[in-house]
Amino acid sequence: MPGFNGRRSTLLHLTVAAIVICSVGCQSTRKKAGGRISALPPELSAMPRELSKTVMPEYVIEPPDLLTIETVHAVPKSPYSLKTLDVVSIRVLGTLPDGPIGGAYPIEPGGVVNLGAPYGVVSVSGLTVPEAKTAVEEHLKQYLKEPEVTVSLAELGASQRLVGQFLVGPDGTVTLGSYGSVSVVGLTIANAKWAIEQHLGQYLEEPVISLNMYGYNSKNYYIVMQGAELGDAVYRFPVTGNDTVLDAISQINGLEQVSSKRMWIARPSSDQCGCQILPVDWYAVTECGSASTNFQLMPGDRLFVAQDNMIALDNKLAKVFAPFERIMGFSLLSVGTATRFSGNVLKGGGNPNAFVGF
Repeated sequence: MPGFNGRRSTLLHLTVAAIVICSVGCQSTRKKAGGRISALPPELSAMPRELSKTVMPEYVIEPPDLLTIETVHAVPKSPYSLKTLDVVSIRVLGTLPDGPIGGAYPIEPGGVVNLGAPYGVVSVSGLTVPEAKTAVEEHLKQYLKEPEVTVSLAELGASQRLVGQFLVGPDGTVTLGSYGSVSVVGLTIANAKWAIEQHLGQYLEEPVISLNMYGYNSKNYYIVMQGAELGDAVYRFPVTGNDTVLDAISQINGLEQVSSKRMWIARPSSDQCGCQILPVDWYAVTECGSASTNFQLMPGDRLFVAQDNMIALDNKLAKVFAPFERIMGFSLLSVGTATRFSGNVLKGGGNPNAFVGF
């Protein structure tokens, strides 16, 4: 069996060498970021953190934020043409004793108002208020001698009311129904309110709206969980302005079994030097209640949680040796089958034509 012993010794040496190499790599990674931190560099000591948070800058609208818009003052520009679902106020003097006309009359589908029995309906859709007054008078002359008609616009239809939640589309605009679209990307709440009112000024007299944020969907931070050779996991959460590292980890119900206690924040930077690294001392944050590295999370931050290197090594070795284990298992199965078959043949008296069941 010298050949087998030699192969086993070689395999053992390769395994030990892999463990030593990975151990050296673990030490170099630990020195780069994460782990126990004795003192923060001066440039990180002033970073916002628990007990000393900062106020976020004025919010800038981006897709796919969700806005709440409601018209406070919405009077259509003259001359206004009546539409279905508008409500007109009609009062008539000199009507029949049993058929008075007075009150609010909605414009029904088909563009007509129903004046009741015995007067019937009058088509007013597409007419201005003075034109609708004339149309009602002409219609009533069939039943009355000299009707005195007063018509006014009592309420705008559903197409004129602007109220609800509006999504900022991928092109940076909000669609306002029959009023078209307005670009709000890159604007603050106050600037977006002004832009929408200016746009509505094409259709309304001195419009006034109420604008608020309903869904802060465009400003997020991320948690990246290294997966110990089994695939990394990424979680995205909206920035509330009050999030710290401990808050973020609580969002995912703590660390995973394959995670280590080494973590850091990778903060994007617009310059060519890459991102800014903020090391986190998990032991100090949790066991000692220290706020020194419990940093406040900003939009775009990546909270990276490193893997447990021993678990990662175990999973990597399992991937490497799994094909060999299958090959060796198949070989052993083949040898065992051949041995059993040979033994059964010998039980049959050595006759090659004899058959003995397994």
